[in-house]
Amino acid sequence: MRAITLLIVMLVACLFAGPAMARCTQQSLRIAVIPKKSMETLLQEQKPLIERLSDVTGMPVEIVPSSSYESVVDAIVSGGVDIAWLGPASYVLADQRDPRIEPFASLTISRGYFTPAGHHYQALLLARKEPVGDIGALRGKRVILTDPASTSGSVVPNAEFSRRIGQPLSQFFGAVVYSGSHDKSLDALLEKKVEAAFVSSVRADAYLNATKIERDTFSVLWRSEPIYYDPFVFRGGLCEALKQRVRDAMLNDQHALSTFLESQEASAIVPVSRAEYAPLFNAMTASAADK
Repeated sequence: MRAITLLIVMLVACLFAGPAMARCTQQSLRIAVIPKKSMETLLQEQKPLIERLSDVTGMPVEIVPSSSYESVVDAIVSGGVDIAWLGPASYVLADQRDPRIEPFASLTISRGYFTPAGHHYQALLLARKEPVGDIGALRGKRVILTDPASTSGSVVPNAEFSRRIGQPLSQFFGAVVYSGSHDKSLDALLEKKVEAAFVSSVRADAYLNATKIERDTFSVLWRSEPIYYDPFVFRGGLCEALKQRVRDAMLNDQHALSTFLESQEASAIVPVSRAEYAPLFNAMTASAADK
């Protein structure tokens, strides 16, 4: 009788848990991160997050090296990775290719000199104080962007700043070049390879906190409208039970992720959905329609 009772309990458990878990057949998690910094730095900073995800999911977790923003978008759209940490514009581009891609978490940013505390950051136009004093003085000068799919390092400047000056960047500046990352853009500005750079306010704060620049090293000649910070997203088709375990790992007991948060100059990880990025969806759609 006891054996029959145990069998019934097991069958009932399978009815409720079986369908969800049956779809979770994969044995590992693969993650890609847009290369805002060097890959060596990214791998080191992501280590506490990788360990936390591995502990909670009970499976190996690995970071897939990426050479560009586009390569990360391609990876999450194709299913080559299960999770991606994208820029806001990269997420919009990925969603346009696969609407099943789901944002689920972002960071609460700590207060900085260039960035207010909260969930938003800005694109900045930074220039060396000499010989540039205002936006008009940049006409015909060299400006550096990060990556074509970078929100604050390309997409927003090409949309918002172009409206501000009434013409495309390529017509206003003498030369427009891409560096591949915000850090490389800041380095180019420091090394006087260019006169101006469009970069993320968060990366400018990181350089300030690392004493690579002072508060008055550059002039801030322009700020974009606030942009909701970078989302972590799931690939389309990832099983729900595994997604829930990832959410638990990242959104619960964040003390275990304190080292990761410190490396990102953030105070917390918060849940997000498509709604937080709706303004950017609308802006990018309108910008595409204008072309």
